[in-house]
Amino acid sequence: MARQVLVIEDNADIARLVSVNLIGKQLAVEHAEDGAVGLKKARGGGYDLIILDLMLPEVDGLDVCRRLRAEQIYTPVLMLTARSTELDRVLGLEAGADDYLTKPFSVPELVARVNAILRRVEIYHRLVEEDKSRPLCFGALRIDPDRRQVNVDDKEVDLTAREFDLLWHLARHPERVFTRGQLLDSVWGYGHAGYEHTVNSHINRLRAKIEADPAKPRHVLTVWGVGYKFAGCGRELG
Repeated sequence: MARQVLVIEDNADIARLVSVNLIGKQLAVEHAEDGAVGLKKARGGGYDLIILDLMLPEVDGLDVCRRLRAEQIYTPVLMLTARSTELDRVLGLEAGADDYLTKPFSVPELVARVNAILRRVEIYHRLVEEDKSRPLCFGALRIDPDRRQVNVDDKEVDLTAREFDLLWHLARHPERVFTRGQLLDSVWGYGHAGYEHTVNSHINRLRAKIEADPAKPRHVLTVWGVGYKFAGCGRELG
């Protein structure tokens, strides 16, 4: 069965360009011409990827992405925009987008990014399938990859999709130190070189949600001059 892609784009020419090239790669494509319609379709589920324009009528792309993540809809999002500033890219990633492509873009790059996202999702789902009967537990912290649920002291913690993915990646490799660049590659994926501060902000928010004292974390630790690691035994870094 062909993978399903939802293109939310108000520019008919761009939407047609994207659709034709993805259909040529054996992907099934559906189009929504404004944010409100796109949000409704995305909420219906069934899509493997959403290609989302930033500037949309009715509901803009950032708001569409934020609403989906707030509703725990984790369909990967590739954001398209004519805005090329670093701040705009960071805002898109912080809203929950998986990747970011600036207009005008080349078709080969678009296809490469779509393929990279779909490959990463496939690998993630395979890992979850392998591990879903084995939630990870570290003292009061429990991570259930099947339900994408995190509990601390038996209370559910509300994590964004990216925060969960970051925690899951670190927790699956306890005591292994990752650079910010490695985390960008593994959690955010292709095309995010140079946005290491995005990792920092997500680490800070993650600590605020799962650590008893975020100023003295016991699980998500900074390794100065290198990056971050997960302390499975819950001890502080000396």
